[in-house]
Amino acid sequence: MDIPGATFWWVAAGIAVAAELGTGTFYLLMIALGLAAAAVAAQVGVDVTAQLTVAALVGGGATAAWHLTRARQRSDEPAATNRDVNLDIGDRVHVDRWTDERTARVRHRGTEWTARLAPGAEARGGEHIVSAVEGNWLILTPAASA
Repeated sequence: MDIPGATFWWVAAGIAVAAELGTGTFYLLMIALGLAAAAVAAQVGVDVTAQLTVAALVGGGATAAWHLTRARQRSDEPAATNRDVNLDIGDRVHVDRWTDERTARVRHRGTEWTARLAPGAEARGGEHIVSAVEGNWLILTPAASA
C-alpha cells in the first residue's frame, strides 16, 4: 500500500500535535507547523527533496523564532512576586486582625497560612491581596490600595 506524500506529512503533523498534548511543550507545535507546510507542498506537487526542505525550514524557523521570542520576554521579576511562578499571587484573603509584629493567620486554599503585611501598608483588618510569597509566608497588601 503506497501512502501519498501529502497524507504522510499530515499524519506526521498530527502525531507531533498529539505528542505536544502529551508533553506540554510548545516547540512540538512549531515542528508540526513545518510538517503541515511540507504537506501543503506535497499537495501542490513539489518533489520529495523540496518537501523535506520546506519542512526543515518552516519547522526549524518557527522553532527558532519561538525560542527567540520567549528569550526576549523573560521576566526579571523575582519568583516571590511573579504570578507565572506562584499562582497564589493576586488571590484575595480576609484578615481579622494583625499582631504587633504585623503578622496574621489567614485561611487560604483550605488551610491556615501565616501572613506578613507588606512594607508601608497600613495594618487594618479586611480584604487583602497576596502580593508575594516568601517561603511559606504570604505577603499581603490591603485590597483598597492594590
